[in-house]
Amino acid sequence: MSHDPLRYQSGFGNEFESEAVPGALPRGRNNPQTPPLGLYTEQLSGTAFTVPNDRNRRTWMYRIRPSVRHAWRFSPAPDHLIRSAPCREQDPPIGQLRWNPPPWPDEPTTFLTGLRTVATNGDAHLQTGMAAHVYMATQSMEEQYFYCADGELLVVPQEGRLRFRTECGVLEIGVGEIAVMPRGMVFAVDLLDERARGYVCENYGTLLELPERGPIGANGLANPRDFLSPVAAYEDTDTQGELYVKFDGKLFVVETDHSPLDVVAWHGNHVPYSYDLRKFNTMGSISYDHPDPSIFTVLTSPSPDAGVANIDFVIFGDRWLVADDTFRPPWYHKNIMSEFMGILYGVYDAKEEGFSPGGMSLHNMYFPHGPDHDAWLKATQHDLTPQKLTDTMSFMFESRYPLVPTGWAGEIPALQDDYPSVWHSLERHFDPPTG
Repeated sequence: MSHDPLRYQSGFGNEFESEAVPGALPRGRNNPQTPPLGLYTEQLSGTAFTVPNDRNRRTWMYRIRPSVRHAWRFSPAPDHLIRSAPCREQDPPIGQLRWNPPPWPDEPTTFLTGLRTVATNGDAHLQTGMAAHVYMATQSMEEQYFYCADGELLVVPQEGRLRFRTECGVLEIGVGEIAVMPRGMVFAVDLLDERARGYVCENYGTLLELPERGPIGANGLANPRDFLSPVAAYEDTDTQGELYVKFDGKLFVVETDHSPLDVVAWHGNHVPYSYDLRKFNTMGSISYDHPDPSIFTVLTSPSPDAGVANIDFVIFGDRWLVADDTFRPPWYHKNIMSEFMGILYGVYDAKEEGFSPGGMSLHNMYFPHGPDHDAWLKATQHDLTPQKLTDTMSFMFESRYPLVPTGWAGEIPALQDDYPSVWHSLERHFDPPTG
């Protein structure tokens, strides 16, 4: 599989086609009696055949060997610290939680073996809800491959660059970018730096899509043209390897005698993609008041209830604050949605200390939260001249369902036992008139 220079195709949910060898794609039909170049035809479906056209996802692949050749004799694999919903190793937390960056493992880890599940909700078997993971990797996945049958994977690096070798080609991302690996797509992850860590949202529900813009109109937020998908690139090797699959909450493995990344050509729209979060076209108030954080939604996984997301992926990046007579950080609130938050770099404007890049917080539905005392004090005394927030990037995985931490997340020393104290110094300032 050739890696340099990488080329991409732009657009979100587009019907793409790509061939690594001229003439590998059949013309005029998907499944000819004899595919070109002695290849096998195979379709990967991301949705049911009969979902509405605007949500239908599938890709036709033309590969050296059909994947059914190695999809047998699976054995249970160590789950390490990967968990799936429903997972009740702990009771749901009564209160707010925050973690420092978790410690690096003592042993060498790949992207897969370095996954640690922090919290889950819903039910992977019923295809609803999500899992929030972190990954900490110190070596590449050599002759190891993986696909997730339980959900699509949204990968958010916080340190180190990653190369994703997939059935559709190669993607590279670094800090400030994301990649999405579709459900059922085989891939391997190489490290482009000495080590890498970040966050992963495993989406059990409806595939991620761009949010409706409503009154914003046709442009703004995450623009479709800025999403990138790979061009065809294939591996034709006969070396021994391992293929891992996460299915119904469990991890399985089978030995292979060739690379499963042997797709020479493909066409369709169920494909991996990347996006540079710094290209997000931020909207905000230019008069007064802080708008709802939904204005920062990059991607959403809808639920059956319109406007109530299975998952929203929301970011807080560089932006201008210009609102008059306004408390500019996020206001204090209790939300019907549950919020898992992480920070990639910089300082989050509602938390002056204690929330470091690589750390995370969990505010489940209807537990109040908001700026700490220092952030409140700074915001109430600011002279309200235009203010530019720079070199900052935080995100939220927001869900309609409560998130339950795993046993690992509840036991690591990185869990801050004094997090709620950041609000204890918020004092009474009420001064009613006398007389």
